[in-house]
Amino acid sequence: MSEPQRLQKVLAAAGIASRRASEELIRDGRVTVNGEPATLGQKVDPSADRVEVDGERVIVDDTRHYVMLNKPAGVVSTVDDPEGRPTVMDLINLPVRLFPVGRLDQDSEGLLLLTNDGELAHALLHPSYAVDRTYVVLVDGQVQRATIDQLRAGVELDDGRAVPRRVRVLGEEGGRTLLEIVVAEGRNREVRRLAGAVGLHVRRLARVAYGGVELGELRQGKWRPLTTREVATLHRAVAGGPQARGDSSTSRSTDKSTKRRPRGDSPTRGRRADRDERRRRQAAEQSDRSRRR
Repeated sequence: MSEPQRLQKVLAAAGIASRRASEELIRDGRVTVNGEPATLGQKVDPSADRVEVDGERVIVDDTRHYVMLNKPAGVVSTVDDPEGRPTVMDLINLPVRLFPVGRLDQDSEGLLLLTNDGELAHALLHPSYAVDRTYVVLVDGQVQRATIDQLRAGVELDDGRAVPRRVRVLGEEGGRTLLEIVVAEGRNREVRRLAGAVGLHVRRLARVAYGGVELGELRQGKWRPLTTREVATLHRAVAGGPQARGDSSTSRSTDKSTKRRPRGDSPTRGRRADRDERRRRQAAEQSDRSRRR
């Protein structure tokens, strides 16, 4: 338990708004504390009370930290390594002890979340919560439609059947194909094993999103704190509780509904095109850096 503080002060410290603007949010009924409408002058315990603005949770406990790292290849996703290899903790300069939310294998790159919020980390990692992880994968050759269909239908791995949420081609260049693969279980080396099971040779693999939080333009080897909105996005990703495992109907029905949409301009289509272009550009930049090394 921590010392209770006035709600508007807590909201301002969390970066939601100034104290005066936070008071307006409270007056307008947009703030709740533990599910009840907040009142002006109300005090809250940042370490125990659940504060929401417009239905989105606000992290007001300043002892909890959330970090995004763009992990380079060659770095292991552990706090300590008995073999003396470089770890992700060597790249982060914070005076608090964090731990990775899951792992990216040594050869993989991209988005790795780190936190000291054990409850959230457990939910994000547990397969029953079915939190999406999005990867871009560079493979040799031109990938045939039959291979994409095979991946979408699911593949038998040595630890059971795996059905990606989504599989699609982002681009082709120089005799190689860039794929986007979304999974929701996070098994060990799952994406590499999926690709290998259908005869694809992976050249590079990078995670670009986790639970709705995207890597964006963060450079390789760099880190930054998550924004309040990004932390709320992660909480929202697990808010529904455990889901049924192995349900591939969501991904397949989503693909079909997308195909049925009429052609033409739409905000969603534009955002998707921008995101795809950004992911192709990120893959190209990382490939250039790898060749220079």
